[in-house]
Amino acid sequence: MRKRIAWVLLVVVALSAFLGCAAPQKSEEPEKTQEEATAPAEENEEEATEEAAEPSAESTPEEQSVTIRLGGLKGPTSMGMVKLLDDAENSLTENKYEFTMAGSADELTPKLLKGELDILAVPANLGAILYSNSEGAVQMLAVNTLGVIYIVEKGGESINSIEDLKGTTIFATGKGSTPEYALTYLLSQHGLKIGEDVTVEWKSEPTEVVAAMSGEGNFIAMLPQPFVTVASTQIENLRVALDLTKEWEALDNGSAFVTAGLIIRKAFAEENPEAVAKFIDEYRASTEYVNANVDDAAQLIEKYDIVKAPVAKKAIPFCNIVCITGDEMVTMVKGYFEVLAEQNIKAVGGKLPEDDFFWVK
Repeated sequence: MRKRIAWVLLVVVALSAFLGCAAPQKSEEPEKTQEEATAPAEENEEEATEEAAEPSAESTPEEQSVTIRLGGLKGPTSMGMVKLLDDAENSLTENKYEFTMAGSADELTPKLLKGELDILAVPANLGAILYSNSEGAVQMLAVNTLGVIYIVEKGGESINSIEDLKGTTIFATGKGSTPEYALTYLLSQHGLKIGEDVTVEWKSEPTEVVAAMSGEGNFIAMLPQPFVTVASTQIENLRVALDLTKEWEALDNGSAFVTAGLIIRKAFAEENPEAVAKFIDEYRASTEYVNANVDDAAQLIEKYDIVKAPVAKKAIPFCNIVCITGDEMVTMVKGYFEVLAEQNIKAVGGKLPEDDFFWVK
């Protein structure tokens, strides 16, 4: 009984104290009920909870950063991004980056279309094919590599112009892709035709071309960088006879020899416009660094298992690493695609892409 009395008194005292705190100072005003007194406190608690749940308007840089999943091929198409990748590892970039390397574009394109990768560095015309096959689900951000294909000659100095290729046999790789289209186009602009005026022995890989040229006798080959550099270290009396990029420029027809570009998922670009703009800035800075700091860039290229540093050091000046965006990109790529379409419309996906293929801001 005493315990019950003590408990009741304790409740009364506590309730009195609570009501005394909640009651207005003026005694003539009616006292509030317990529900009325507690309501404001409960509302304040709910507001505080909601404010705590809402993100701060001033987010930290880490909160604002976006992770961009990049894909690239071994070779010049990935060389330009090595400084960006290294900076990302050291938390020096605004975005976060993940990188997937592959030996073939076929390993990367399904991942892009499935949303497992966001941006690819791949042959430019592959972007047009993906655009056509995916009903416009991809866009081109930038041209990142101009022509990297060269005509090399072993044991002679007879090739000094496109016309000099008449009557020759060329060992080459890239049948059904950019190298074949480029060679066919350049020969046609000088009145020559593969199969009639020039014979081409197609190999499946550049290493096979290099192996074929290692035999005795004189040889002519069409090779991309960095395999030109690799061949020059293995084959004596090998010289670069023609730079197909310069031969293309000499035509002065409004187009350019575009090897590769940056292709992005359209949905990702629409969802993350600021992050994409930052990526372009950081990628451009990376390409400028690679071209201006060949020795250091070569070490990074080896670090990311693209090619060995000694090869990269010799190859970088001839890889035409760039970052061309906006209207200049549009003009350049449209002209290039028109040339490819004349050779084989399938090279650009069956039809030329619409203007929305190009990401221009």
